[in-house]
Amino acid sequence: KNGTVKKTALTAYSNPRGKGIIAISLEGNDELIAVRKTIGNNDLIIGTRNGLSIKFNEEDVRDMGRTAKGVRGIRLVKDDEVVAAEVAEEKTAILTVVENGFGKRTKIEDYQLQGRGGKGVISIKLTDKGGKVVGLLQVRDEDEVVMITGAGKLIRTAAADISVHGRNTQGVTLMNVADEKIVSIAKVVE
Repeated sequence: KNGTVKKTALTAYSNPRGKGIIAISLEGNDELIAVRKTIGNNDLIIGTRNGLSIKFNEEDVRDMGRTAKGVRGIRLVKDDEVVAAEVAEEKTAILTVVENGFGKRTKIEDYQLQGRGGKGVISIKLTDKGGKVVGLLQVRDEDEVVMITGAGKLIRTAAADISVHGRNTQGVTLMNVADEKIVSIAKVVE
C-alpha cells in the first residue's frame, strides 16, 4: 500500500512449505495490496486512494528474489496509499469507484505510459461529496461488477451500464449508499 512493486519469477515459489514461504519483505505499516501474473513485458496500472494512477511497463522493474523489498512503483503524496493494481489489456476500461457511490469507466488508452516511480495522473476527480477511491478494476463490456458497503448492502451491475468518461471527471452515481460507504468492489466470476 506504500507504492512498492516487485517482480519475481513463479519458479521461486515452486517449493512451498506447510507454514508458507516469504513472498515479500514489508516494512512498518505496509501491506500487500495485489498480486498479478504477467508475461514479462506487460503494462501495469496502480491506483491510489486519492484518485491518482500510474501506468508503466513491467520491464522497468528488475526481477528479484522472494525476500526482496521491491522498488517504487508510484510516488505517493502525504496521506495517500495504493488501493489496486491491474495488468493492462487492450480494448478494456478502468472502472474507478469512490466510497460514496460514484464511479466511472475510463478507456485504457486514456492512461498514458510513464516511467515507474512517478506521481501518476488523475484517475478520478475527487470531491467531498464522493469521498476517497475504494478501488479500480479493469473491465470489459461483458463483465459484471459487485459493490458492497460496510453494512453489507450489495449491488451487482453490468460494466456496460456504467458511463465512460475521461480521467479528470467525477463520474456518475453507481449505488445509493445513504449514510453508508462502499468498502469493496469486485468482478463477478461466473
